[in-house]
Amino acid sequence: MRTLVLAEHHEGRLAAGTAHVVAAARAIGGEVDVLIAGENVAGVAEAAARLDGVSRVRVADNAAYAHQLAEPLADLLVQLAEDYSQVLAAASTDGKNVLPRVAALKDVSQISEILSVESADTFKRPIYAGNAIATVQSSDSLKVITVRTTAFDAVGESGTATIEALAFVADSDLSRFIGEELAHNERPELSGARVVISGGRGMGNGDNFKLLNGIADKLGAAVGASRAAVDAGYVPNDMQVGQTGKIVAPDLYIAVGISGAIQHLAGMKDSKVIVAINKDDDAPIFQVADYGLVGDLFEILPELEQKL
Repeated sequence: MRTLVLAEHHEGRLAAGTAHVVAAARAIGGEVDVLIAGENVAGVAEAAARLDGVSRVRVADNAAYAHQLAEPLADLLVQLAEDYSQVLAAASTDGKNVLPRVAALKDVSQISEILSVESADTFKRPIYAGNAIATVQSSDSLKVITVRTTAFDAVGESGTATIEALAFVADSDLSRFIGEELAHNERPELSGARVVISGGRGMGNGDNFKLLNGIADKLGAAVGASRAAVDAGYVPNDMQVGQTGKIVAPDLYIAVGISGAIQHLAGMKDSKVIVAINKDDDAPIFQVADYGLVGDLFEILPELEQKL
């Protein structure tokens, strides 16, 4: 039994979530390979080779994979799939873009956002916005699985896996790269941050999100938002935390002006400590919060920043 993990990488660096996906692959058992697809990715391959439990790093270094388009990546995975009983990727934007195509091309069912591995063919995953956990057993010869990275502890980095170059080059004309606009942020990446402070509709407008920045800077935190704040146009959607946004599980989550809709709770309720600030003492967020502060956030936030 052998598992293939699709690694994510950005700007020449291996994404932190890959180490969590490898942990899920190790829980399944058997040999674990990691696939690195991109252009000029030798450094990424070396980083992947250091992950504990990885037997082999397979590298597809070609301009065809330079922009991580889903179609050529899916073709590459289908080409390699015969050697594996499982194909895993993080339940991130990239993983959700690529793996459904692989499942369709291989005519198997995808198992999404697993939280735990019960056996090589049985997994637990959330349903109904996280209000229930389903135990799913698959009889497919190839299991195509996305992993909720917050549910698995990252593996260490003392491995010595072999690195193997792949000759196959996907020739997909279904899509082409046009351009991209990158958002640069000095703060930690939202999905992997140890501390997250998020604002909701109660922030009033986008300018008021500046009140979160000083606290975030002092705590080394990432800044997030609820879907209500994103839909209202306060902040861009890459800041959204929730069922249809990013799933986070930091050591500390501070929810400011967020009522606590079920879709938002699905994205952050696994946080170690949850602090809620809201003027409505009946807000649902207080039902999951470890600490709650009822009051006017426009008075509380400046005072909190000063105290910190």
